[in-house]
Amino acid sequence: MAGRIRQCVLSLRNSDRKKFVCYSWKRLCASTSAQSLPFVPQSGDATEEDVAQVEDFVSKSKRLFVLTGAGISTESGIPDYRSEGVGLYTTSKNRPVQYGDFLNFAEIRQRYWARNYVGWPRFSSFQPNEAHRVLSRWELAGKMHWLVTQNVDTLHYKARSTRVTELHGSAHRVLCLSCHHKILRNTMQEHIKALNPDWHAQSLEMAPDGDVQLTTEQVEGFKVPECQKCGGVLKPEIVFFGDNVPKHTVEYVFGRLAESDAVLIIGSSLEVYSGYRFANKAKEQGKPIAILNIGKTRADKIAQLKICARAGHVLPKVQIRS
Repeated sequence: MAGRIRQCVLSLRNSDRKKFVCYSWKRLCASTSAQSLPFVPQSGDATEEDVAQVEDFVSKSKRLFVLTGAGISTESGIPDYRSEGVGLYTTSKNRPVQYGDFLNFAEIRQRYWARNYVGWPRFSSFQPNEAHRVLSRWELAGKMHWLVTQNVDTLHYKARSTRVTELHGSAHRVLCLSCHHKILRNTMQEHIKALNPDWHAQSLEMAPDGDVQLTTEQVEGFKVPECQKCGGVLKPEIVFFGDNVPKHTVEYVFGRLAESDAVLIIGSSLEVYSGYRFANKAKEQGKPIAILNIGKTRADKIAQLKICARAGHVLPKVQIRS
């Protein structure tokens, strides 16, 4: 496209070139922007009416409860599992590790940490997008009472939100399953590197929790660090598939929900019960529910408002009113 632009520019009079270049550059940037969202499923642009409805819903709330899922982070370049056509369940044979397998099999822990070690530099570098930043501004404005995220990417904290509960934990922390000592994931990276100075592997695939795909041959020889306090098994402080969200976390979130007057769900299909339970409880409490998500969700039938569009396209246009 850039070559065609140059040929067209050379054929124009000097007085027309500037206007043409500006117009064509905007077209090129728009095209590049669209191509840079490979993990966002196709959807139509939100209409002015869509934005107005979200704006009206948010503005009527005085203590808004927000629940976010993987769909808010796909615009930052992190894939999800379930999105139609682009989710990893569709595009890859890679599957998340099961909690029981991680606990019971040393070879599963070896494979997990080898893949996570390779993926960590890229995963930890992802940055919040405009949807994350909008929610942070809503908090500063006193509009958002609490935010619960199903994501483990810490992007809400990077966007400077503070009233946040990470429902499924954070990939940025590591926990010893024996003595419960915690370290930062960056510290774990240093321990792994020191224990495996000559081990190297590469992979282009990325999962929502930072996992990548490696062959059995690539994993061979990889050594997994033990807890430096007690020698126990180290695990990311995230809720693996097959595990349960800690009871105290669930109770805490129910408390924040009880204090709220409306629920906005962003970027989540709510197929996992750990998130759906809060939508269901909101219905029981008579709280209005709005959903901003590409594709169907488990809570569509109980929502008063459903907008099928990108969060990064809708939220920046919402002007909250007190």
